[in-house]
Amino acid sequence: GEFICPSSGKPCSCGESNVLNSERSVVGATCTEHKPISYNELDGSLYKEKELIFPPELVLRNNLPLKLHGFGGIRWYRPLILKHILDLKSLYPAAKLVVGNTEVGIEINFKNAQYPILISVTHVPELNVLSIKEDGLEIGSSVRLSRLQEVLKEAIADREVHEASSCRAIYDQLKWFAGKQVKNVASVGGNICTASPISDLNPLWMASRADFRIVDSKGNIRTVPAKDFFLGYRKVDLAPGEILHSIFLPWSRQFEFVKEFKQSHRREDDIAL
Repeated sequence: GEFICPSSGKPCSCGESNVLNSERSVVGATCTEHKPISYNELDGSLYKEKELIFPPELVLRNNLPLKLHGFGGIRWYRPLILKHILDLKSLYPAAKLVVGNTEVGIEINFKNAQYPILISVTHVPELNVLSIKEDGLEIGSSVRLSRLQEVLKEAIADREVHEASSCRAIYDQLKWFAGKQVKNVASVGGNICTASPISDLNPLWMASRADFRIVDSKGNIRTVPAKDFFLGYRKVDLAPGEILHSIFLPWSRQFEFVKEFKQSHRREDDIAL
């Protein structure tokens, strides 16, 4: 079967046996260096018996809406419900929505872009929906790419072969999309709305007959086919005050085939040519 590299989270050509052998050699070289385990919290000795548990007080903590002020008048909001996002977009039409901040952060830090209002949409349930339906897959715009990859794998296993053609293409393309760390935070909607001309995924949404559902500040939803959503270089069919709500990916039809392809200088962590 396909070997997944434990470092990059991607298919690895080095081979499982080589990795296992190197792991054994590393373990053999370092196991004698381990000090006796101490349960004393004061002496600072390493505790390697098991993973530390996630702090229970953080698990039980209720999320709260946040509003932070930054240097230069920057304001950062984290609403918890869709209505509050729409209200903020109505007040600040030019506000940037962020999830992983993998694109906007680069623009701010390296391209001197100025975004005084940032809205984090990570904690809004309506935008994190990811469900397998009878007629296709519903994907909230804030869904992380790594989570989408997991559900696509489930859909490929559960649906008929011809129905999962588009799912398989997107799943295979995601194998080479950035690294595991980026996919854990980057969102589906963020990648779509960036409208990069060298996007790995946007051509597949169009080829798969996907529909984009857009909501305005009054809660009205309209549906736009993916092929009509992209208007030009980094331009999309979103009016001021509108946001991408979700993506609907229909099952592929009989004798309908979707296949991914990417050409880049490097195999991993590289943009398409």
